[in-house]
Amino acid sequence: MRKAVHILWMVALAISVVSPARSNAQDERSKSAGAVFVMTNAADRNEIISYKRAADGSLQEGRKFATGGRGSGGNNDPLESQGSLTLSQDHTLLFAVNAGSGEISVFQVHGSDLSLVDKQPSGGSEPNAIAQNGRLVYVLNAGGSSNVTGFRVNEDGRLHPIPHSLSFLSTNTSGAASLAFSTNGQFLAVTERATNNIDVFSVQKNGTLSPIVINPSVGPGAFSVVFAPNGAALVGETGPSGGQNASAISSYSVSSNGSLTPISASIPTLGAATCWNAVTPNGEWVYTSNAGTSTISGFTIGANGALTPLPGTIVGINPTGATNLDIAISSDGKFLYSLDAKVGMISIFAIQSDGTLSNLGTIGGLPQNVGFNGIAAI
Repeated sequence: MRKAVHILWMVALAISVVSPARSNAQDERSKSAGAVFVMTNAADRNEIISYKRAADGSLQEGRKFATGGRGSGGNNDPLESQGSLTLSQDHTLLFAVNAGSGEISVFQVHGSDLSLVDKQPSGGSEPNAIAQNGRLVYVLNAGGSSNVTGFRVNEDGRLHPIPHSLSFLSTNTSGAASLAFSTNGQFLAVTERATNNIDVFSVQKNGTLSPIVINPSVGPGAFSVVFAPNGAALVGETGPSGGQNASAISSYSVSSNGSLTPISASIPTLGAATCWNAVTPNGEWVYTSNAGTSTISGFTIGANGALTPLPGTIVGINPTGATNLDIAISSDGKFLYSLDAKVGMISIFAIQSDGTLSNLGTIGGLPQNVGFNGIAAI
């Protein structure tokens, strides 16, 4: 009997030692490794929906945070832009447009939690995209007299308008869709859907912009512009009207006077309505979101900015009819997230060592076929 009691005591002791270790391991797995944010763009009350990102890329919905402004409402991509929701380079601030009330909001980022720290008039009407580089922030105003307007941002997220920073685009009806700072911060590029132009401004020392340099896109349907770490400008093209899976992506070098020289001209994405693109943090790959075919295409970025399609080109398949509006890559470069606004989902992909994507499934719960726009990830 005494021997049996001793054995039971030893088993209990072993359990008491092992259980905490298992619990700690489970706790480590459940800790948030990052976050994903999407914007409702609701006309009555614009909000950011926050998701906790686990180490395996899975998402857990957290809280909603009001921007203090109004979105445009509508359904199925009403903003027609890339960059409506933008993280700062150091991921400490999140910028959001309020297209309905003509403002931009700034949040401080604390993991998956947000705190609203400022809201300022955008300097125009219908703001639909924001770009940030260091202390400079520029907003794209697509309505009225299409323009870009500049701000300086403090460490705490407070915005201060830059005097005389307003610069007009080539026309009032340009269909302005995106803007981005060059990697070295010397240029600001803007795409115009309606004119098929890519505008380039030199950034002056006082934060204002030089006169506009208008560059025609090498392919039809210029929509999104981002810069790779090597300095190449990457532009997504929706393609010719009536084309069958005829979208493309081009890369350009930027000269000192703001003119663009094509490096890779209109490389096919093998998809339709290619509108958004995202570059991995290491600058090795760029992915395009093909809304018309609910697919994602992938390309290797060469040292000189040349683009080479990954095997098969199409590397990700979203749910049927997803109308994937925007994509974002986690700050560690391990995961890609697609905002499938039409079906109210976010698709999750793991980025493999060769640049291909592995489908990890979806998370639902978003309203379907409404005016959601913008996704950002850390």
